[in-house]
Amino acid sequence: MIPLINLKRQFQTVKQDMLKEFERVLDSGQYILGPKVKELEKKTAEKLGVRDAVAVANGTDALVLTLKAFGIGKGDEVITTPFTFFATAEAVSRVGATPVFADVDRGTYNLDPAKIEENITPATKAIIPVHIFGQPADMDEINAIAKKHGLIVIEDACQAFGAEYKGRPAGSIGDAACFSFFPTKNLGTLGDGGMVTMSDPEAARRVRTLRTHGTSKKYFHDKIGFNSRLDELHAAALLILLEKIDGWNEQRRKVAGKYREALKEASHLTLPTEKEDRSHIYHLFCIGAENREEIMQALDTRQIHSGIYYPCCLHLQDVYSSLQYKKGDFPVAESLSDTLFAIPMDPFLTSDEQDQIISVLLAKGGGET
Repeated sequence: MIPLINLKRQFQTVKQDMLKEFERVLDSGQYILGPKVKELEKKTAEKLGVRDAVAVANGTDALVLTLKAFGIGKGDEVITTPFTFFATAEAVSRVGATPVFADVDRGTYNLDPAKIEENITPATKAIIPVHIFGQPADMDEINAIAKKHGLIVIEDACQAFGAEYKGRPAGSIGDAACFSFFPTKNLGTLGDGGMVTMSDPEAARRVRTLRTHGTSKKYFHDKIGFNSRLDELHAAALLILLEKIDGWNEQRRKVAGKYREALKEASHLTLPTEKEDRSHIYHLFCIGAENREEIMQALDTRQIHSGIYYPCCLHLQDVYSSLQYKKGDFPVAESLSDTLFAIPMDPFLTSDEQDQIISVLLAKGGGET
């Protein structure tokens, strides 16, 4: 089977380095928010060019704590995309605010800036653009809208560690940013993990307080917080992977380049748009096809894994029925849900494996078997 991402193959390349670091952590007796976490925060902040990086338990918590740190809660509205993983909107709901959706760009799948302002109301407090599948959203336009209306911009960069927008790293372009270190992310650990990045020292202090039960001094609590701390073992693993991420991202781009070249004349497939002023690190490589199910079945027959991201837009999820959105409200996002599918993408995908994938994709243009 050719998986969407071969995690076993990827982690085998750093297995011995990780085992040595895990032994050091075991011998240290410090297992949560210890020196490895501090080192990871420092190196992440330096790499992204931000003042602070705050490690948390997972990417969802990163979003929740960031929203809380900026005082966003009941009665507030946050504009975001309907075409992303549920956690983005879920975090807004978890703090008591209301997610407000705006349609996306057909080529990049990112939040369309032209659709934002019509959704701004007196209750709007923030915008959360998602750098979907590893390509940064149109941040200049989004930041300009936010500045005009006095809004906070929180980058959901959970799929985009190492991507750049006009020479600036994803995670350094808004008021704050959130990352996930879930194993399948391009920078992922052996479990859950997350990070908040920002250059506002007071907001960073609030995130640090919130992640440890609302305390800045042990056993003395300033507010109701969370238990959202990163383990030392995960930090140790991520420090090793942080040294590899640029090279691995470049390998992802090479894999994407081969797909693009081989499939560019395939009229039955729609390839993602990669804008020239930013670097796409291809957390996933998603393409569109009207005969998606037929193609995916052909891939499966050849033992090639594919997946649908995302089969149901957020505004049509049962949990958000009270918001009274309906099918047809966001036609671009909905059409992507009906046609997009992901094909294997990872830094260690071989040329032979890619050739197998490409041959199936090309063969399904006219419905051939």
